[in-house]
Amino acid sequence: LLISGADIMGGAQTGTGKTAAFVLPILQRILPLASSSPSPARHPVRALILAPTRELALQVFESVKAYSKHTPIRAMCAFGGVDIKPQIAELKKGVEILVATPGRLLDHVENKSVSFNSVQALVLDEADRMLDMGFIPDVTRIINLLPKDTRQSLLFSATFSNEIKKLADTMLKSPELVEVAKRNTVSETI
Repeated sequence: LLISGADIMGGAQTGTGKTAAFVLPILQRILPLASSSPSPARHPVRALILAPTRELALQVFESVKAYSKHTPIRAMCAFGGVDIKPQIAELKKGVEILVATPGRLLDHVENKSVSFNSVQALVLDEADRMLDMGFIPDVTRIINLLPKDTRQSLLFSATFSNEIKKLADTMLKSPELVEVAKRNTVSETI
């Protein structure tokens, strides 16, 4: 479904392999566009992955780095709580896959250090946690800055509250629903 370009609403608990499930097809889709050129113009942001926390963003980024290790695809992780200047410098070099927390990504938007013109895929990971942490207005603002017609959107959440469904309606076009657990169940380890 992901390789075909369908919008996805995925329901799965943490630790079920969601990251591989969305990163590997995204890599396969953007790999034909990858360039070994040092020119930043040859490395526009093609996939944007939003995560609610620095820890989750870093975890997703480590997976992206591991999966794309033998490709010319560049990836970066942007999160708050650290100096923004090194992140701006890295973005200026060009990255195809950007993993970010919503607040820091909006900082980059304000600094005009990121362009969304070439974004082909948007992933919202742990959407329920983003809602709980109050990030949905930031996420909505980011979504409104992205290309609409050419973008594949993927929303992953452990639960599907009414608010998450509302967000999905604004973000996804005729999404396919993929669930690996009963709807709105809590992990037995909690």
